[in-house]
Amino acid sequence: MIKTLIIDDEPLARSIIKDYLAQYPEFEILQECNDGFEAVKAIAEHQPELIFLDIQMPKISGFELLEILESPPAIIFTTAFEEFALRAFEQHAIDYLLKPISKDRFDRALQKYLSNKVPQQDKTKKLINTLQENKTYIERILIKTGTTLKIIPIEKIIYLSADDDYVNVHTDNGDFLSNKTMTYFESHLDPAVFVRVHRSFIIRIDQIVRIDPYERDSHRAILRNKASINVSKSGYPKLMKALGN
Repeated sequence: MIKTLIIDDEPLARSIIKDYLAQYPEFEILQECNDGFEAVKAIAEHQPELIFLDIQMPKISGFELLEILESPPAIIFTTAFEEFALRAFEQHAIDYLLKPISKDRFDRALQKYLSNKVPQQDKTKKLINTLQENKTYIERILIKTGTTLKIIPIEKIIYLSADDDYVNVHTDNGDFLSNKTMTYFESHLDPAVFVRVHRSFIIRIDQIVRIDPYERDSHRAILRNKASINVSKSGYPKLMKALGN
């Protein structure tokens, strides 16, 4: 049996996919999910081999959901917006289905999945990497802790710090560990708002209260929350430029 999840905020769309799949006894629908939060828990619990994933969903999008999955399954995207579908299809998705989904198009997508010789997880990982490379400046960070999701708007971030293989996202409401890298955040945060001042620190420019000299050729940035952040010799010119000095 091929373990399958249906992730879509539209009950009618889920019902159509479920009806079409009923004609394929090799597929087992383990759960239907209304949004990305439900999906994170369901994927962790069931470890599906295939998911039908809506791109435009409330709370978090289908693309955002993919980026926080550690072992992503194969994906057939569903969407009412053709530009999203074409983007998904061209970026290594197994296939996509435009809503309203026709039975003929659904059958072709299933046959493509069943006949595909490329490891499905490899295709999904390539899709995620492509999405991350092409993404413009992010507006929020999704933190996954077990099966719990936390959404952090960019304007809530004070600074970020390296923490072994993770990045600690510091906010007024606490600190949260992300599995993204400092390099990822440096390239995906707006440089007009954030600056990397040290290999271990990225700070929000408007959180800086003052900059103090510290030892030879280095400084410390004092932030509004009283945090003292090391500014390296190479980071100092970048910080000065960001401040307009």
